[in-house]
Amino acid sequence: MKKIQIKDVWLFVAQVLLLSLTVLSPGLISYVTTHDSQLAWDSLRVTAYWLAPAVVVYLLNFYLCVPLLWFRHRRWQFVVANVALIIGCNAHLLFKDMETLPENYMAGYASFLIIALLVNLMAIGIAMSIRYVMRQSEKKQKEVEAELSWLKNQINPHFLFNTLNNISSLTQIDADKAQDTVMQLSDLLRYAMYETNKPKVALEGEVEFMRNYIELMQLRCNEMTKVSFKTSIENRETLVAPLIFISLIENAFKHGANSNAPATIDISLTQNDGTLVFTSENTNNPKPTNDRSGSGIGLENTRRRLDLLYSGRYKWEQNITPENNYYVKITLQL
Repeated sequence: MKKIQIKDVWLFVAQVLLLSLTVLSPGLISYVTTHDSQLAWDSLRVTAYWLAPAVVVYLLNFYLCVPLLWFRHRRWQFVVANVALIIGCNAHLLFKDMETLPENYMAGYASFLIIALLVNLMAIGIAMSIRYVMRQSEKKQKEVEAELSWLKNQINPHFLFNTLNNISSLTQIDADKAQDTVMQLSDLLRYAMYETNKPKVALEGEVEFMRNYIELMQLRCNEMTKVSFKTSIENRETLVAPLIFISLIENAFKHGANSNAPATIDISLTQNDGTLVFTSENTNNPKPTNDRSGSGIGLENTRRRLDLLYSGRYKWEQNITPENNYYVKITLQL
């Protein structure tokens, strides 16, 4: 059974208020313009007499017939249910004793009856249209959430294997450092698994995750590679999409680290007011042509997440500097 959410309650209340206002407005307008309470009451009774059935037809279609019958492809049941609904709600109009009406009123009454039935059909159409729009919106939202979930959980398994191998080697050299590294890896995985289920996380946790990630990546580097990570955060409680820069950090180590020549990897994260800036600059060490690991998939995933989460609110810059360093800068408007 679907759990009732606050937004569903507010939607119901808003619809009831709007429909009630539609029925009550003629009487209210009559009273405001004439200050005749009897005339206003008569106007209200006439409006309710003709429009109240359409309101009931709309609400029952919106909450029952459309989602439970039409969307489940029970089309004939939907038609039968609405025929019965229209007849039942408009019984006081359809089965009125016409002999009680003056002869010159009968043609007008028949015209109003046809209009009333058309209004009922219109109410069904409006309920279906709104439900279709809501359904497509929810479907699109679920698709986006599923894609974001997949893109977010793209920590490279090679990173885990390499880290575990490095920890295994450390146990033979420095048991204390190996133990600390295990704790870092544990914190990193705990954050990735349990703290990033929300659309946005506090920047403080994200910075700590990045720091642990960088320090673990450093285990695969020797003294030839110099790594720096600088942060300048004005408000550590600022909310940001989780794991948004990890692929860029991984890319910096993948292409920047070099065991045979001096190399540098400089990463920074700054936040001021509503702007978050990530930069990464690393020595450009192109992979051999036969090395297809990664092949830019991580960068494509990062761009896709930015398109989904910060559309129109981010700027991506990347180039090769005169010093032959790879440089990337992402500016987010939070």
